[in-house]
Amino acid sequence: MMHKVCQLTATCLDQVSHMIKPGVTTEEIDEFVYEFGKQHNASPAPLNYRGYPKSCCTSINHVVCHGIPNKKPLREGDIVNVDVTYVLDGWHGDSSRMYPVGTIKRAAERLIEVTYKSLMIGIEEAKPGNRMGDIGAAIQEYAESERCSVVTDFCGHGVGRLFHDAPNVLHYGNRGEGIEMRSGMIFTIEPMLNLGRPDVKVLRDGWTAVTRDRSLTAQYEHTVGITDEGCEIFTLSPSGYTLPPYIRGD
Repeated sequence: MMHKVCQLTATCLDQVSHMIKPGVTTEEIDEFVYEFGKQHNASPAPLNYRGYPKSCCTSINHVVCHGIPNKKPLREGDIVNVDVTYVLDGWHGDSSRMYPVGTIKRAAERLIEVTYKSLMIGIEEAKPGNRMGDIGAAIQEYAESERCSVVTDFCGHGVGRLFHDAPNVLHYGNRGEGIEMRSGMIFTIEPMLNLGRPDVKVLRDGWTAVTRDRSLTAQYEHTVGITDEGCEIFTLSPSGYTLPPYIRGD
């Protein structure tokens, strides 16, 4: 069931890539996410979760996470994270990706590349016998070596029957610390990196988190499961998409 729901989430994100262009509103993206889930007998987990009003999160430019879709159109040069979680037969599949809107600046492109690589470096540490601190340390070491800061206010989380479950997965820390990973654990890894300082604040809507210095921010997220040998990524793109431009893999 985790394979099934996570692949549904990943397929939705593949389809979203074809929508992203100047003039499209994040509300249109949200409506697509809702309808796509409905067509596949799945419901969007964020909708009405603790009062959240939409089916997905759309976080643009300096919005770190939990941006609420609205009628404002995307503009040339924006970067946007779309975070989708579906519930199918009681199981949750959670993933997010970055999308460029038209032609973006090299600094934004590089931030996206570093954020994606930091996620994959963190995933390499997800194996039985390692500790959660190994994931966070690997992400932090790489991100800071690339002159990016790691947001410490938010973290990855266990996922499955519950939307958010134990353990918390920090994207910073020290090797050898935290709980030991064991076969059967399923959780998200979802680093958020900033071009500026790591400090964030939540706006009056109670959801939208932004960088305090209004620097660009990016996030990638996968749901992973610990196996006897290592780790499996449940939310890999069925089309082979990794980094933008999203071109179908071989």
